[in-house]
Amino acid sequence: MGYDRTVSVKGSFEQVQSKVRDALAEQGFGVLTEIDVQATLKAKLGHDMEPYLILGACNPPLANQALEADRSIGLLLPCNVVVRADGDQVVVQAVDPGTMVTLTGLDAMAAVAREATLRLDAALASLKGTGA
Repeated sequence: MGYDRTVSVKGSFEQVQSKVRDALAEQGFGVLTEIDVQATLKAKLGHDMEPYLILGACNPPLANQALEADRSIGLLLPCNVVVRADGDQVVVQAVDPGTMVTLTGLDAMAAVAREATLRLDAALASLKGTGA
């Protein structure tokens, strides 16, 4: 089962991660949390790796709809978006909102997942044409 929506973008990591934030905002997502995995693993384990950022994105109206359908859905919120360096490109990945439907089995979650998918896909598609 696939669980991601992914695009690869040419550009510097800094440029792309900034454009990801803008693209998410244009689709109504705010970034609530940010985890710099590269810095964390370096500080805690002395491990070197490529730039890797996890953004916890949230669209409040969609989160509210999902929580109204199932209070336990908070386990899957906010939507994680990964921005990571991969050679001369930056990979941007968002969790597929359809996993909420698959994991919960709730029909009420389908409309929320469809809308979230449309918005995340629009944000990702906007990155492909930018050349960051």
